[in-house]
Amino acid sequence: MKLKKGIVMLLTMAALLIAARWNGPLSAYLFAVKQGDAAAMAAAVPEPSDQSKASLRETIAAEAAKRSIAPVDATVDRVWKAIPGYNGLEVDVDKSYRLMLHAPADEPLRLVYREVEPKVGLDDLGRVPIYKGNPNKPMVALMINVAWGNEYIPSMLQTLKKENVKATFFFDGSWLKKNIDIAKQIQAAGHELSNHAYTHPNMSQLDRNAAYNQIAKTDALLKSALHVQNRWFAPPSGDFNQMTVDVAAEQGLKTVLWTLDTVDWKHPPAYSIIQKVRTRVEPGSLILMHPTDSSSQALQGIISAIKGKGLLLGTVSETLSSKRASLVEAQP
Repeated sequence: MKLKKGIVMLLTMAALLIAARWNGPLSAYLFAVKQGDAAAMAAAVPEPSDQSKASLRETIAAEAAKRSIAPVDATVDRVWKAIPGYNGLEVDVDKSYRLMLHAPADEPLRLVYREVEPKVGLDDLGRVPIYKGNPNKPMVALMINVAWGNEYIPSMLQTLKKENVKATFFFDGSWLKKNIDIAKQIQAAGHELSNHAYTHPNMSQLDRNAAYNQIAKTDALLKSALHVQNRWFAPPSGDFNQMTVDVAAEQGLKTVLWTLDTVDWKHPPAYSIIQKVRTRVEPGSLILMHPTDSSSQALQGIISAIKGKGLLLGTVSETLSSKRASLVEAQP
């Protein structure tokens, strides 16, 4: 037993020496931590003095003060209506201290961040439509409304998969009822599924009961056929009034429209759609499209134009969330 323990100790120390040779003292220490070997940990990096500990905490606290980013509250804009909030960012001093406590003195400072939620969120704004995400969040979403036509869906799904992009598909209920298999293919590809009413009506022209049922029927179908807990309602043709927003809210849905319309239903050339997106897209944009020939041909270029501006692509839920797009945003 002692011989076996000695061999393990020798192998551990040898691995530590290799780690130190190739990756530096911190890597050796981290290797020892993973092995749970206290003796090896002590050999890799000695216990710092009380003065060093105090100095380290002071350094981290000073950096934390410089790098803090305040959260942005959700607000109602005069033009764009409900604008989601955006999480702030701060250094977790305690976790950063524990991470760096046994690091060699010449190792660069490594900090652990945490997000700080705003005091006012989207849910606090009441029944207000949404046209875009927070302009501080470098993310946009593709909204694909599906009420007719299936022939271009496979090619669009193929492009989205190739570019590792998840979109949000808003289904007309009458289309969904006839095309459950296609909807399941879209769902299996990881895209978000949401509500586009049942028969593509002008919602503002309906009475309250009819408006409620248009949303409820599609919502029920999403749940029963696809097990989807829907969050968003996109009014057909962008036609709505406050009653529309109210009846959607009564069913737990927020009414969402778009920032940028491709107008692909008019079948413009693909290059004109790409140019429009390249020129007008900005952080928080919600881009409206349909499964048409124009959008199918333009989709690759649209995604390239968005990425070329340094923007991320997410679902509507991800784009309208207050969560930060990336912790890297906070780095100096």
